[in-house]
Amino acid sequence: MKEKFLAIALCLMVLMASCAKDNYEPPQSDFSGRLVYQGQPIGIRNAAFKMELWQRGFGNFGVIDVNVNQEGKFSSKLFDGNYKFTVSNGQVPFLWPKNTAGRPDSIDVNLAGNKTLDLEVRPYYMIRNAVITTAGGKVNATCALEKIITDANGKDLESVSLYINKTQFVDADGTNNIAKQELSGAALANLASLSMSVDIPTISPTQNYVFARVGAKIAGVEHMIFSPLVKLTF
Repeated sequence: MKEKFLAIALCLMVLMASCAKDNYEPPQSDFSGRLVYQGQPIGIRNAAFKMELWQRGFGNFGVIDVNVNQEGKFSSKLFDGNYKFTVSNGQVPFLWPKNTAGRPDSIDVNLAGNKTLDLEVRPYYMIRNAVITTAGGKVNATCALEKIITDANGKDLESVSLYINKTQFVDADGTNNIAKQELSGAALANLASLSMSVDIPTISPTQNYVFARVGAKIAGVEHMIFSPLVKLTF
């Protein structure tokens, strides 16, 4: 009888512990922000890379991946606490600060309720004055490229391209564009004035609009930088 009572008590303890675990409050605080340069958002390929939030727990650091969308925005639902925020991927179109050991440095983030943070980064190049229009079955774009990092950390420009797509996700990935024009080599001689044009292909099912933006590929860097997305009706 005593053994039966102990077994029932043990089951009740396990059940209560399980219920207590299930009743833990989920994260309530919103942490959000943008990657910017002098207040201007950094455009990238959607979910091209992740930011990392590190938090100490039980004696160790645990990482939370934070996706960045194509407008350079990020967000995550978190518990309040102290975090280290960093970018570990070196193939990004901007310089991220490094520590004395030459590794990506981190930013301290103290979360106590909702928090918005714009992260100032130094891109290798910025696409300036992008104007994208449509006429006569074509999408036309003009822009300028400004080299931001001009010291020993600077990199050459490999190409500049105009991309169009039938959805709002527009980049160099073959599934995210239906037409493009790429400028490279001698066509980049005058970065202050670049022009591109593409024919709008037949779209099925038919629609009377496309999305477009200009992207710049930096030599030796995987991920491109992009101008703001525009929707064009024709």
